Amino acid sequence: MMNETIDLRSDTVTWPTPAMRQAMAAAPVGDDVYGDDPTVNELEREAARLLGKEAALFAASGTMGNQLALMAQVVRGNEVILSDRCHIIFHEAGAAAILSGAQLRCLPVHKGQMALEDVEKAIRKTPEDIHSPRTDLICLETADSDGVVLPLDYLRAIRALASRYKIPVHLDGARLFNAATALATPVQEIAACADTIQICLSKGLCAPIGSLLVGPAETIALARRKRKILGGGMRQAGILAAAGLIALREMRLRLQEDHATARWLADQLARRPDWFELVRQPEINMVFFRLTGYPVAENQLADKLAEQRILINGPDEHVFRFVTHYWVTPDDAATVVALLVRLAQEA
Repeated sequence: MMNETIDLRSDTVTWPTPAMRQAMAAAPVGDDVYGDDPTVNELEREAARLLGKEAALFAASGTMGNQLALMAQVVRGNEVILSDRCHIIFHEAGAAAILSGAQLRCLPVHKGQMALEDVEKAIRKTPEDIHSPRTDLICLETADSDGVVLPLDYLRAIRALASRYKIPVHLDGARLFNAATALATPVQEIAACADTIQICLSKGLCAPIGSLLVGPAETIALARRKRKILGGGMRQAGILAAAGLIALREMRLRLQEDHATARWLADQLARRPDWFELVRQPEINMVFFRLTGYPVAENQLADKLAEQRILINGPDEHVFRFVTHYWVTPDDAATVVALLVRLAQEA
């Protein structure tokens, strides 16, 4: 570790690896707004190739990538069908309304899935009706902030439904490579279920900044213009893209290690049902749990751990979350479990 802190708050806290720092220092750069930063161009080509799409666009964040997908595919006042628990709804500060003027048709989910019949009912099937907005986009999210991975059969069923009504699909794949790892499926098979996909390079892949929006060349060209409107046209961004290339080429291939550490943590918690209750078995690198008879108060646990340089978020509706990543080793996980036991014994 680069310091003595064990940070389980999120996989966004990952520092660049030494190899990334070296690549960033040595990266050839240009001016990305002019389109002549060779490292950014290489990153975009690599992402498009990897996901089987025509083009890609480097963006500052996952929120920007998602919002560019909406801005490039949704006419103001028209409708987007999406989960009532997705990142676009919960964590993007109302950007869809502000930037795209989109009406959001939020559907309930079970295990991360909107029911197919609910999606079909929500589609505006008479677009010429002057009383209603048109359905311009269906959005999905896989390996989401609840740690839920959408099954490939479900993704294909949504794709088939959307194609029947000639509606594009956007996939918020912030943790797309975690999903592909969990499903033991080539990432192109997941990507084939959507027209546009947003992938984060800074969630678990150790790149310091950045996401990519991939999709049809025409859509990505329009998104590039929209990125400029948002002030997202960066200049010598190859310094950042160099880390992104390592994220795509190397870091995505080791995510099973983070998943294994999460499963080990979950197993250790499950062995103490008198203290902890798992919300579900981890599918990716996230462990969700509640306190049952644990002697430390729920509102004190995060502070008690922080005193010992272990960082977690406070509970969300009584649920805690551990998120493993490159900088959380199996030894670190064992340290966390040992401290939980010690705190209980001392309470």
